[in-house]
Parts: sequence; structure tokens; C-alpha cells
Amino acid sequence: LLSALVGTADSAWAVNKVADVRDPQTAAAQGVALEQGNRWRDAIEHYKGTLEKFPDDPQLTYGLRRARIHFSIERRYSDESFKATMLKLSRHDALELYDAILDRIRSNYVDDISTTSIVAHGTESLWLALSNEKFVDQHLFGADPKRVQKLRELLHQQYWNKPVYFREGARQIVTEIADRSRELLGLSDTSVILEFVFGACNCLDEYSSVLTPSRNDDLHDNMKGEFVGIGIVMEAELGQGMALRNVLPESPASEAGIRPGDHLVRIDDRDCRFMTTEEAAGLLTGSPGSQVRLHVSSPRKEDAREVTCVRRKVEVKSVPVAKIIDQQQGIAYIQQTGFQESTAFEMQMALHKLHREGMRSLIWDVRGNPGGLLQQAADVLDLFITSGVLVSTKGRTPDQNQQFTAHAPGTWDVPLVLLIDENSASASEIVAGAVRDHKRGTIVGRKSYGKWSVQSIYPVRGGTGLRLTTAKFLSPNGHWLSKIGVKPDVSVEWPDDSDFVRPLGDVDLVQDLDLVRALDVIQNGNALTRR
Repeated sequence: LLSALVGTADSAWAVNKVADVRDPQTAAAQGVALEQGNRWRDAIEHYKGTLEKFPDDPQLTYGLRRARIHFSIERRYSDESFKATMLKLSRHDALELYDAILDRIRSNYVDDISTTSIVAHGTESLWLALSNEKFVDQHLFGADPKRVQKLRELLHQQYWNKPVYFREGARQIVTEIADRSRELLGLSDTSVILEFVFGACNCLDEYSSVLTPSRNDDLHDNMKGEFVGIGIVMEAELGQGMALRNVLPESPASEAGIRPGDHLVRIDDRDCRFMTTEEAAGLLTGSPGSQVRLHVSSPRKEDAREVTCVRRKVEVKSVPVAKIIDQQQGIAYIQQTGFQESTAFEMQMALHKLHREGMRSLIWDVRGNPGGLLQQAADVLDLFITSGVLVSTKGRTPDQNQQFTAHAPGTWDVPLVLLIDENSASASEIVAGAVRDHKRGTIVGRKSYGKWSVQSIYPVRGGTGLRLTTAKFLSPNGHWLSKIGVKPDVSVEWPDDSDFVRPLGDVDLVQDLDLVRALDVIQNGNALTRR
């Protein structure tokens, strides 16, 4: 066990607006159309949005799971570390990996999961992979469609939800299916077994997953707050390229004039407008000192421009902004973007700096903060709360049942406003829950994301990792707000046509409506100081 994480599987970007539909049948048909175009991410967002309107509809619920599985298959087959290491495992090593994943899920997942369910979801993953373009291109190019269909029918007729009671029975079924797949289609044993490895997590929550070596490395780099690259956070937008969600301050990309809202359309000599995020990320990966040429389109300029960035070690600050924004009243502002190993230290240093500059009240901004390390969330809260429970966790094993409490020494008693939004998740919600329950400050913004679970990261074979939900966390008053979120004391709604992009590493006191409202709360003396 390496770390306890309280963050989203990926950053919790706002769900795209869903077309106005009158019935779930129409919503399901629209989702299927997106799937047929291999637009898996769009399909996921569509199903999530329509399920808010038609909760528990079986077509939409299965559509969401199906799209997520296809997206997972596409993502790993776009991952060079998966193809270079995991696909080259021997049959024996792949089965050993499967045993390790199965054992860890059965022992440590927050809920008791049957072996039958774990194996059945692996069967489903292989069944879907046989129709997935990336999987087919890798393993079945030129294969007889009738034989592919025959294997799919075999999986459905003989192995669908087949009862399994022990690990040995799981291995027997997986090896049996691998043998049949090789006989029918010439599929390698490892490619089949890996669908059961990754599919094992499909019966768990959306935050649990097997991590390829590169994704495992990325996760640990994020916890440390450093990586080698150009300093961007991007997401594929089909036909437009890589949409830049964030550009880190003092990074090669920032120094080249690249800004959030821009799109990468070419990476070196490769058009990336129709690539997946993982494919583009592979092209951006390189050693320190190496160069990458980028064609960047910007809403601020008519033509795409070419820039060259030199890859280097980028240190990610989790507290990129700490400044006085109202000198007369001593109102300070801290922007916090994550909870990594250095966060509590960064926050302490920021508070001392602001104190020297005349801080008399504080706006603490965790909007868009997807979470991070559980211990860091507790340590940061301890800077503002004198006594009592900060957060507690509850899991199946004794080591997952913890309680974090506040300590009086070193507590800051400044009036506090906390900014949250729909993308404030997990560790950010630990902060919001404690601020609310202890009546320590006024919360401004919009309801938080609603992820109230703890993930543990387990190393497994060959640099692979397993991110597993092992506990739920509870607010000081014992509330569990999964899929509910923390509601603000002061709600701020943004106009639908707003194109404002909140600057990372900067402050906008005019267009940032949340920040304007937070200033108003403090200036009118409504920020709470109770500890």
C-alpha cells in the first residue's frame, strides 16, 4: 500500500450540456449514435446527463457502463506502456497478475464483491472488446467476422454470469476462454487475460481501476507534484484537437504563450485533431531537454501558430496564488489546485507570507480542485480548526477505519470564505464538510462534485498499479454526501452564455462572479470566524 487518495479518477470537468430530450428512448438512441461514431467520452457525458433527467433507466444505465468500458479499452490500446509491457507478458505472468488483482479486490475493496461478479465483468469486457475498433485493429485485423461473432456468442451462451466460488475456479474459466479464443481467432492468451484483468474493476465503482505503467507513474508524479513535460492539462475534442484545460504557471507551455482554451492541432508533424488524449500524450512525452513543435489554435487569433517547447522538469504548485486582493481591508486570497505531498507546507508558507503583508481575512479557493492525498486534506484543515474531528474514514479492514482530529497549536483564526464549485471533489469536499460542520467559514459558489470515497494505490507486477476504493469518508458530524455534495451557504449562478475561463495562477476581480461575491461577503462582515 503506497498512499490514500481522495481524488477523482480523472479531473471532474463539468458535464457538457445534454440535448433537451422528452423520453429515455430518444436519449438512449442519441447515446448509441455517439457510440457508433466511437465518441466514447461524449457518450459517457451524454448518458450521465440524461440519467439525471431519467434516473435508473435501464437502457441509459447500461449505455453508460458500455461506453465506459469501450472508453477504457480505447484508452489502454492508445497507451504505449500497455502495448510495450503488458501485452508482452507471458500467459503465466498475465494469469499471475489476474490472481493478484482478484485477491486484492476480494480482500480490500470497500464492499464485499463476489468472485462470480469479478469474472463476469471480465467476460463482458472481452465480449465488448471484440467489437472495439482499437482492439480489433491490434489483434483481429482481417479476421473473419463470422468467427468473431461465434466467439461473442460462445461467451454469452456458456460463460455469461457463470457461478465461480474460488480463485482457482476463476483462473480455470479465464484459461478456458483464452484457449477457445486462440482456437477460434488466433487471439494471444495475454490479450484475452488482460481483458479479465482490466474488466475486474468494471464491477466496482468508477474510481477503481487497473493502472498501466505510464498511468501509475503519472499518478505518483501528481502526488509528488512534479513531472517532465511542457506543463499542460488537455482533453481530446474530436475534430478540434487537444483542448487545453489548464496551463501551469512558469511552465514551458506558459512561457510559449499557450493559454487555457487553446487547442493543439498538430504535435511535431502529426495531426492530432482526431487522436485520443492518450495518443496525443504519448507524442508529448520525452526526455528533459528535448523539443516538441506544436501548432496551436486560439479563440483569440484567426490562424493556428507554431511554437516550440523544450521539455523539462515541471514542479506543480498546489498553492499557485497567495496574495492580498484588498489592501485597505486586508482581504487575502489563496488558490489551491490539489492535495499533494507538499500542500500543507505550501499552505503554511502562504499564510505566513499573507500575515506579513497584512492579512485580516481570507478567501480560500478550491474550485476545480479534484482532490489528492487524504493526510494532506486533514493537515491543511488543521491550520484553520482548533479542536474536534476533521474527517473520519470507514472501510472493511481495520486499517481503513481512521479518525483525524484538530490540534490547537498553529491554528489561524482569520475570518474565512471558502469557494467551491461542481468540480471541487473528494479532498476538497473534506475541507468543505469540515468548514461547514465546524461553522468555521462561509461557503460560496455551487454544490460540490459528490465524491466521498478513499482510494488506496497498490503496486502490482511489472510497474502496474491498482487504484481501489477502500473506504468512505465522513464529515465531522458523520455525514456521507456521495453523489450529493456540499451545498454552499451563498449560491452563485453563472449565465449560460458565459465564456469566462478562470485563470490558473492569477486572479480576476471583475469577471469572476464567485470571487466578487466572496469579497462582498467579507466586506459586509458575514464571514464566520468560529473555530
